[in-house]
Amino acid sequence: MGALTAPCVPRAQLRRRGAASPSNEAQQGTGGSRPGRLLGLRSSYSAGSPGRMGKKIKKEVEPPPKDVFDPLMIESKKAATVVLMLRSPEEEILAKACEAIYKFALKGEENKATLLELGAVEPLTKLLTHEDKIVRRNATMIFGILASNNDVKKLLRELDVMNSVIAQLAPEEEVVIHEFASLCLANMSAEYTSKVQIFEHGGLEPLIRLLSSPDPDVKKNSMECIYNLVQDFQCRTTLQELNAIPPILELLKSEYPVIQLLALKTLGVITNDKESRTMLRDNQGLDHLIKILETKELNDLHIEALAVIANCLEDMDTMVQIQQTGGLKKLLSFAENSTIPDIQKNAAKAITKAAYDPENRKLFHEQEVEKCLVALLGSENDGTKIAASQAISAMCENSGSKDFFNNQGIPQLIQLLKSDNEEVREAAALALANLTTCNPANANAAAEADGIDPLINVLSSKRDGAIANAATVLTNMAMQEPLRLNIQNHDIMHAIISPLRSANTVVQSKAALAVAATACDVEARTELRNSGGLEPLVELLRSKNDEVRKHASWAVMVCAGDELTANELCRLGALDILEEVNLSGTRRNKFSEAAYNKLLNNNLSLKYSQTGYLSSSNIINDGFYDYGRINPGTKLLPLKELCLQEPSDLRAVLLINSKSDVSPPSSMEDKSDVGYGRSISSSSSLRRSSKEKTKKNSYHFSAGFGSPIEDKSEPASGRNTVVSKSATKEKGWRKGRGKKEEEKVKEEEEVMVVPKFVGEGSSDKEWCPPSDPDFSMYVYEVTKSILPITNIKEQIEVLAKYVAEKMGGKITKEKIPDFSWELHISELKFQLKSNVIPIGHVKKGIFYHRALLFKALADRIGIGCSLVRGEYGRAWNEVMLQNESRKGVIGGLPAPEVYVVDLMFHPGGLMKLRSREADLYRFL
Repeated sequence: MGALTAPCVPRAQLRRRGAASPSNEAQQGTGGSRPGRLLGLRSSYSAGSPGRMGKKIKKEVEPPPKDVFDPLMIESKKAATVVLMLRSPEEEILAKACEAIYKFALKGEENKATLLELGAVEPLTKLLTHEDKIVRRNATMIFGILASNNDVKKLLRELDVMNSVIAQLAPEEEVVIHEFASLCLANMSAEYTSKVQIFEHGGLEPLIRLLSSPDPDVKKNSMECIYNLVQDFQCRTTLQELNAIPPILELLKSEYPVIQLLALKTLGVITNDKESRTMLRDNQGLDHLIKILETKELNDLHIEALAVIANCLEDMDTMVQIQQTGGLKKLLSFAENSTIPDIQKNAAKAITKAAYDPENRKLFHEQEVEKCLVALLGSENDGTKIAASQAISAMCENSGSKDFFNNQGIPQLIQLLKSDNEEVREAAALALANLTTCNPANANAAAEADGIDPLINVLSSKRDGAIANAATVLTNMAMQEPLRLNIQNHDIMHAIISPLRSANTVVQSKAALAVAATACDVEARTELRNSGGLEPLVELLRSKNDEVRKHASWAVMVCAGDELTANELCRLGALDILEEVNLSGTRRNKFSEAAYNKLLNNNLSLKYSQTGYLSSSNIINDGFYDYGRINPGTKLLPLKELCLQEPSDLRAVLLINSKSDVSPPSSMEDKSDVGYGRSISSSSSLRRSSKEKTKKNSYHFSAGFGSPIEDKSEPASGRNTVVSKSATKEKGWRKGRGKKEEEKVKEEEEVMVVPKFVGEGSSDKEWCPPSDPDFSMYVYEVTKSILPITNIKEQIEVLAKYVAEKMGGKITKEKIPDFSWELHISELKFQLKSNVIPIGHVKKGIFYHRALLFKALADRIGIGCSLVRGEYGRAWNEVMLQNESRKGVIGGLPAPEVYVVDLMFHPGGLMKLRSREADLYRFL
């Protein structure tokens, strides 16, 4: 704080020497002026010679009274001795002791520490309120010097001397006292606790008054103390009430640079508040600031002046005033033409702060600020490039500015993405992110400027902000299919994996959103899956951050668009995580629900068990099984494990499987001893392996059983799955032990080509889902007889009668108790040695059997219908039919309505569904 203790000198001398010179007054004595600087502590004294004390001398003068101590002249070379003198009751001793201590303290920090150790501080604090003016002044001067020591500051706070120091700022006190008292406060105010004490003891008001002092040192010290105090919001509020703006502005005219600089710094802090900006504007403060910018000799103040202007430009009224007076144009010209990088940088920052206001952006656009910012992008200084990029980001909210940067600005920003400076790359990516958001033209311009490669390279940056911004730009570009294909060709799926694994939630969110935007086709999803990108994506579903969880759910929903990727997502636990998220009232969102439903659409068995509903778009394929209702959070066992279980009293599992080209393994020779895919001799071992496999795969996705190639070759509708009666007989389960050798060879060959589950090991080659030759025949018959019918309503009626016929025929409500379907199902369990029953084996079925068979067959021949599970074993099918008696509003077509298909009481009958609960109660 050496510069703070020295008085100010004219500007020319300050620039030449670079610091304030020592005060001339400091070389004077204590007779009303400051003590001089000496090299040691020294007090002179003289005393009579001891030898002359007893000799009688002729009385020339009247001797002093016996009770008066003769004057003693003392010379001391020890600081400790002088510290002891501070406790003297004599004003002259105190004044001289203070003078010596002041000189000693001036010599350096070590001497200040010595005085602290000697206990000089506490007696000196008492002298601040001494009656003698010289003593009080000298003590104040000592504290002005000592207060730069941190340990002294701490002790002064404990001794609570702030009130005494502030009292020295009274108008009636000498200028010297003002100088050193304000210097003490300036030193103390560097720490928060002292700021509070100064403010609470009312120190702000006298400090503001001293800004008008004739002494430049007093001004400088007071200004510095105020600058430290206004870092606190409460002090700034009080400063406005005390009308401090005018005297601070007056200091801008000072001939001393340090005073001007402190005044500008203080204005830079207080103008963060709107009220202070208003006061500055009302006192023509902007004129002072613009004049400083226009004066080349004041270039050392330009940076701070720009900081104040930046705050003022946030206020719309101030912005209008500076624009009307021509100051805004001068500011932009000044920024563009300046050769000083820091000035350009601060000018760009001023534009950035002001551009957050819509009206300010409009005024900037009218003044063609975009040209200035593009010019600043070409600066050689990285700080200027960063500030210009940030200003462009702020200006992007103005549509006119966005259009301007389409041809000028975007190519330069793309070049900045290649910079070695990570901060430059981050700022450029931010500008591009804002420019391309909701602006396809700018997204195209970024691609045309060869921006895809640099953007993907930024994804491996060390700065999280750069990664997040680059991911945003790529997401914006991927909204257009040609650009998305171009991005995919640049290996985006591999590059996005690292951001997905980031610990930063913003990066995670933007990376997941980029996946959702770019993984819109099978090739991209395959690349993401093969690159290992699904695993970190699934982990993001567990995030506690709402934005991350939402975007990750969105990406999972997109990736679940093909079966293989959906299977892999389920294997990684995405379905379980989403189910858990959706059970939470605070964590679930629309995207998590949509992603869960999308995954369920690739596992209709689980969907029907959990939701009790399959829509007309949910096509039942081979391998679907109806386990019955399960509660949310309950695991649905895979079909293989269900097939390997022993029969029990649990509800029968209904299986849909029209693949009749599957034969049992050659080792299965006797049906009486054989269940689905297991013999008596091997059932226990298979069960063990099944349990071990279940532990490894807590969830098994079993929507289909063929390999990817076979699934693609087989039509979804299943209409070509036609089997002759003879083929059905040959490929059914065989009875007895006698088999021809040729049949055994044929069975062994067929077992070898049975497709295995995805992710299953070699042990699964011995297991395949049970075939259903009867259901295969059903598919063949309805395809041949019902598909040619052109009227959809007639198709539904014929199919309903067909299903009812295969499931026991028409049954009245009164005869349902006598239908004995439960006994029939139990017999099938015993016969098949399993709880899993292929639907074709069921010859006596009620509501839920018939509804499932109707849905499975309707899907094969293209009849759109839903499957709805009700209570107490009820289930039904709903179809959409056009009501010929009513005309719709679109194209004059009949309005579609929902009907329920009767499969029990009047097979083929249709009931219009108005009130679901009431109508279904009567119907079922």
